[in-house]
Formats: sequence, C-alpha cells, structure tokens
Amino acid sequence: MSDPFFHPVSGFDLPRFAGVPTFMRLPHLTSDHPRFKDVQIGLVGVPWDSGTTNRPGPRHGPRQLRDASTMIRAQHAANGMRPFEAANCADLGDVGPNPADIPDSMARITAFYTQLRQAGIRPLTAGGDHLTSLPVLRALAKDGPLGMVHFDSHTDLFHSYFGGTMYTHGTPFRRAVEEGLLDPKRVIQIGIRGTMYDSEDRDFAAANGIRIVPIEEFFARGVAEVMEEARATVGSAPCYVSYDIDFVDPTFAPGTGTPEVGGPNSYQALQVCRELEGLDIVGADLVEVSPPFDQSGGTAFLGVSIMFELLCAMLAK
Repeated sequence: MSDPFFHPVSGFDLPRFAGVPTFMRLPHLTSDHPRFKDVQIGLVGVPWDSGTTNRPGPRHGPRQLRDASTMIRAQHAANGMRPFEAANCADLGDVGPNPADIPDSMARITAFYTQLRQAGIRPLTAGGDHLTSLPVLRALAKDGPLGMVHFDSHTDLFHSYFGGTMYTHGTPFRRAVEEGLLDPKRVIQIGIRGTMYDSEDRDFAAANGIRIVPIEEFFARGVAEVMEEARATVGSAPCYVSYDIDFVDPTFAPGTGTPEVGGPNSYQALQVCRELEGLDIVGADLVEVSPPFDQSGGTAFLGVSIMFELLCAMLAK
C-alpha cells in the first residue's frame, strides 16, 4: 500500500486545468527531497531529440505529455487497478540534456538513471526521440543484459546513418545489443512496417535472434496471440519495454516525426500494454511524441494513456 503523500491530486479537489502540471498530478520530487528514498516508480521526462534524422520536435514531448496527463485518473477502467495506491509514484522531473552534444547528453541521462537504479526506483520515461532508450539501458542493464518488448513501426537496428553516424534514433537497439545491454534472443519487436531503405536492420535481427513481428502478422494473428509470444520470448527474467508512439496508426497519433500508415488503432495501442502483465519490467519508456505535429493534442493524450497502462503493467507482477 502506498503512502498518501504520493497520491495524485484529485479532480474533485482541484480542477484538472488548474495548478502546476506534473505527470499524472503526482508530487514532484528531486533527489535532495527527504521523501526521494521512498519513491518506488519514478516518472521522468527526457526533453531531447538530437538523434532525430527527419522531423524534430520530441524535445517538447515531456512538457506536453505532463499537461495532457492531468486527465489521468486514479483507477484503471478495465481491471480496477489503482496504481497510485499500489506503489509510491512521483514525478522526478526532467533530465537536462545538452542539445548541442549527443555524447554529453547520453552521459547525463545515464548518470540520472544510474542514481534511480541505485535508489531502487523503477523509471517510467517520457521522451524524447528513440535514442533516449540507449543511455537509459546503459544505466539499467548494469547487472546483465535485459529482455525487451518493443512496440514500433521501425526496428531502430540500423548500423549507422550518413556514412558513419552511429547514434541516431534509428540505431539505439543495434548499439544496445553490441554493448551487451540487451539479450537479443529475449527481444521482440512488434508492429514493424513501412517502406525500407534496405534489409540491413532485419538481417541483423535474424542473425542475432531478435524476433520481429511485422504489422501484417500482428493483424493476422491478433493482439492476444502475439502478446502471448512476447511474454514467452522475454520470459521471467528482467526486461524493458520501449514504446514508440509511431507504433500507432497516424490517424490516431499524427504528432510524431516518422509516421507510418497501416498501424494499430488507439484501443489496440492500449490493449498490447495490458498483455504485458506478469513480466518483470525494470523500466519502460514512451517516446517520439512531437507536439509541433500534434495540433489537437490527441497524440499526447494517447501517449500518457499508454504511460498509465505501462505503469499498471509494471505493478501487475
């Protein structure tokens, strides 16, 4: 049972359009706060998109996601879970990046998440572009490689861009496998689609045992069957969940830098998270929400709804 100090502000007590927005209206704590040591799940923003190779904007994602998250309430509608009563959750603020220096930003992110790991806090991250996942994994996989369930329309397994640039939002999981942060045989990528440069990323996956579920197979088999395989692939050992909002069809999530048509709808976007129950999730992220392309704010609200689902999945075990 969580401490009432960590419960979010209710819309019955303060209108949702009022007050300073934090993730899901939770208390905002920094590492020098006396209650920091009591946090079990930390929601963190990483406002950084220096790995973007086409349309920038995810650096503004955490701020918009925080604002949209004031509409998140205390109880899950389908399973009745009340996550804020199951664990001490808090908004731990943003990792301050260096927008002019990718290696420095990654070092800052890794240092921040190392502090969380040492404090026993499991992170739920709002990005940021997908390169964000790499420095987070560098902190969380100190004790050995993790499994991963990855929802995306792209594999992010490319070797490099532009003749040798190794760190972009299209390369984080190639680096993570090379660095021993992920066990490729316990990685499954779901929803992959769109036109391709070539098959280099998929060839790497096949050679290393990474399971790719293309969108055609996802729709042919259905959510329940695909996610049963995902749970079997990851197994009972610690794992990470990475969720790119462009997994969702752009009809429902237009506010992203690299949209791909022919994807899941917004209900299926939530449904796949509910099928993560039982996994040992040591951290999760929701990345690539780009406010400049999200004029209605609908992408951000879907994004924080997914974050709530991920939070519940992290606590279900």
